[in-house]
Amino acid sequence: MPYTPILATLAYVVRGDEVLMVHRTFRSDDVALGKFNGLGGKLEAGEDVVAGMRRELHEEASLEVTSWHLRGTISWPGFGPGGEDWFGFVFVVDGFEGTPPDANAEGTLHWIRRDELAGLPLWEGDPFWLPHVFDPAIGQFHGVMPYVDGHPAGWSVSIQPA
Repeated sequence: MPYTPILATLAYVVRGDEVLMVHRTFRSDDVALGKFNGLGGKLEAGEDVVAGMRRELHEEASLEVTSWHLRGTISWPGFGPGGEDWFGFVFVVDGFEGTPPDANAEGTLHWIRRDELAGLPLWEGDPFWLPHVFDPAIGQFHGVMPYVDGHPAGWSVSIQPA
């Protein structure tokens, strides 16, 4: 069976030691309700991954991206609420113009110290790969995290040193 995942971007906007996160609390039907997450979303047809990431950051945080780095990719087979497969391109955005609002359609926006991210309510699988995003010894990472019944069922990763 061909692998036809939903393609998405996930961006971590950094400002010094802080990371911009959304606390998803506004929609009761949100599968991420109550969780903190980076910003991003699904790619649109005809859109490259950088254009998609930039569009999402403009829509979700009123930011114009001026500098970014692709940190890695993650394949999440079975991740969606209906068992859909997802494939995410994970970015760090270290240059931007604009000021994010206090909230967007999904929840409130917060600048969180990087060393406090692990203590937030995150997706169950995030602790496996999120440290790779900010590790200066890693050039890029490319992982697979299958989900079964809404929970991670494994993790494998290839790491390119910096």
